[in-house]
Amino acid sequence: MATKIDQMSANAIRVLAADAIQKAKSGHPGLPLGCADIAYELWAKKLKHNPANPDWADRDRFILSGGHGSTLLYSLLHLFGYGLTKEDLMQFRQLDSLTPGHPEYRHTRGVEATTGPLGAGMGMAVGMAIAEAHLAAKFNKPGYPVVDHYTYALGGDGCMMEGISHEAFSLAGTLALDKLIIIYDSNRISIEGSTDIAFCDDTAKRMESYGFQVIDVANGNDMDAVGKAIDEAKADKTRPSCIICHTQIGYGCPAKQGKASAHGEPLGDENILALKENIGWPST
Repeated sequence: MATKIDQMSANAIRVLAADAIQKAKSGHPGLPLGCADIAYELWAKKLKHNPANPDWADRDRFILSGGHGSTLLYSLLHLFGYGLTKEDLMQFRQLDSLTPGHPEYRHTRGVEATTGPLGAGMGMAVGMAIAEAHLAAKFNKPGYPVVDHYTYALGGDGCMMEGISHEAFSLAGTLALDKLIIIYDSNRISIEGSTDIAFCDDTAKRMESYGFQVIDVANGNDMDAVGKAIDEAKADKTRPSCIICHTQIGYGCPAKQGKASAHGEPLGDENILALKENIGWPST
């Protein structure tokens, strides 16, 4: 069950992301604010990883397909001990910093893939899941599951719109990649406004048609529900899984929550103060 510390930790992600973007005067706060609870639940309670050895071969993989929300990943790397400092976060989007606008593989410790173009991270996640399945088939022996890890990918409506995700998910279903778990941040907002103007797919039915188990989480801020969904996904040994988490972009910021303006611009000093007050975070 989610504790007060869990909620404070998720809110720390929100504050770190918002402050870093505000200092840079550039960035995308909507995804980190909306997905903080999902990401914290995964990293704190479900993800198999070792900050002291980020190159451990059998670690779970986490791909932030919505790479524009990079401050979510950087905040996680800071909080979970990957060596990224608060000062590094405050150098977001600055020349030669460890916190570029989009995550870059082999540049920042703990980043699994360079992401930015929407949908591309989904394709890379499918590739990593294929690699896991191939290595497991080649090297595992009865009683010795030396290759046994999951691949998680987090992306939003934009990732689901892109053609590359359709092709990759079709292949994942065909290959029955049961250790692939897609977490779909469904907030129904794009940078232009409501997704209704360009996107009317029934994503659940589409993923089912590809051969995925589909799990619906009505409230993406409910950590317990998110954790239960991840457990359900891992329990299916015959199919990849898609967890649809319904969220609000910019969650926690009263003036921006659920609005397109939360997607790709800093919140503003007054709105950051309002965010901190709303979530009970010290502002001094």
